[in-house]
Amino acid sequence: MNNQIAYMFEDGFLGTRAPFFMDLVTLIVALLPFLLAAAISFARNKHYKIHSYLQIFIFAFSVIVLFYFEYGVRVGGGFDSFMKDSHVSHDYAFFVLIFHIFISLVTLLFWGVAIFMAKKLLQLGKHRKIGFLTFVGVVLTSLTGIWVYFLMFVY
Repeated sequence: MNNQIAYMFEDGFLGTRAPFFMDLVTLIVALLPFLLAAAISFARNKHYKIHSYLQIFIFAFSVIVLFYFEYGVRVGGGFDSFMKDSHVSHDYAFFVLIFHIFISLVTLLFWGVAIFMAKKLLQLGKHRKIGFLTFVGVVLTSLTGIWVYFLMFVY
């Protein structure tokens, strides 16, 4: 393995079987709803410019984290490789993973639309609604991501 990425697969910091990159990504995903709630609070307090900059930053950061995660999973051998020491049924964990991926992709799509079409959605009075759906999606993405992490590395 390339020495520049070897750190990704060293022992993580959460005290489980997970490698470092999984712990890092899981921590970020767990914090994501709180970061979004903070960004939303700026809009509620009529600080729309700060809200929009934070949303763009958090979205871009999340996409970068997603690529980092995907890279680590591919280099690390994929789902089956990470499941090898789990005591959970492979089929059950795979179902939960597919559920998580579906929610994540739909959320990413909604979030992107909410950001890149914000002005148009505001004119139509729909930005708040798609923003709420995005927030719910991020919460569900966070919860299901943590669920997948527990199935793979704790149980």
